[in-house]
Amino acid sequence: YRYGIPSPDTLERFFGALEPAVFSRFFMEWASGCFKPLEGEVVSIDGKRIRGSGGKNGQEDAIHMVSAFATANRLSLGQLDVFDKSNEITAIPVLLELIDTKGCMVSIDAMGCQRDIAAKIRSKKSDYLLAVKDNQGELLEQVEKMFSIRTPCGSDRSVDGGHGRVETRECDVIGELGFLDLDEPWPDLKTIVLIRSQRYFKKTGETQHQTRYYISSAAHSAETFNAQIRSHWGIENNLHWELDVNFGEDAAKRKNRNAVRNFNAILKICLRMVERHSEKLSKKGKMISASLNDTFREQILGYF
Repeated sequence: YRYGIPSPDTLERFFGALEPAVFSRFFMEWASGCFKPLEGEVVSIDGKRIRGSGGKNGQEDAIHMVSAFATANRLSLGQLDVFDKSNEITAIPVLLELIDTKGCMVSIDAMGCQRDIAAKIRSKKSDYLLAVKDNQGELLEQVEKMFSIRTPCGSDRSVDGGHGRVETRECDVIGELGFLDLDEPWPDLKTIVLIRSQRYFKKTGETQHQTRYYISSAAHSAETFNAQIRSHWGIENNLHWELDVNFGEDAAKRKNRNAVRNFNAILKICLRMVERHSEKLSKKGKMISASLNDTFREQILGYF
């Protein structure tokens, strides 16, 4: 940096000249070297619209990025961009082919609850945990029926507080699926899961209730499933939120769409380095220190 830091326009031109598919492949190789799966590691897959990338049509043509996030490692393993959220169904199997999830629990919301996706996850020697909603009407109906006629083989209850609210989560699991009457079987399906959550907001006194269903190829306890389902939202809180709030991804008005795709990978690398630095500062504090102190910045850059 003997001549200073390049201007934002120069950086955008430079990263706009890189082929995103190639750059993303190198990012995934880097992430693979950092990834050390922990027991029961949940790999969450979810999409995020990069709002600032929209052109004349605004949100209609903004880039939608599908990412895989290892929740315990707090590490993004890879990403693919799609035209809109509906294309996640075709992108997820491609993304799974590019990353190593062996021994992990792959968690996806209802959009990814597809037999082909479940089969792809099992082919990668991983287990799946898929949310079930109306897009799989027959499956949802049968899962609801099972919980109405069968006694769960395990239950768990957890209570968490924070951010002005108290959340109670009750988890029931059924592992005997003999009465599950489906036209087509789901690959290696072993367990169905019911989550009943209650959120109490201290400030308003309001209470919200929600019921959700899941299917899985694993035969875990209710306590484990309760924790894993909660871990899925780590991709929202520890990746998407961080990219927006601390790194300003949505606010950036980059015109070059290749630069938008490449910067998504770069910001994930930056997030990893900032999080791993041992200094007891907030992420924003570390970023400010890195911008003002050459030695501190060198330390940040060395934390891979």
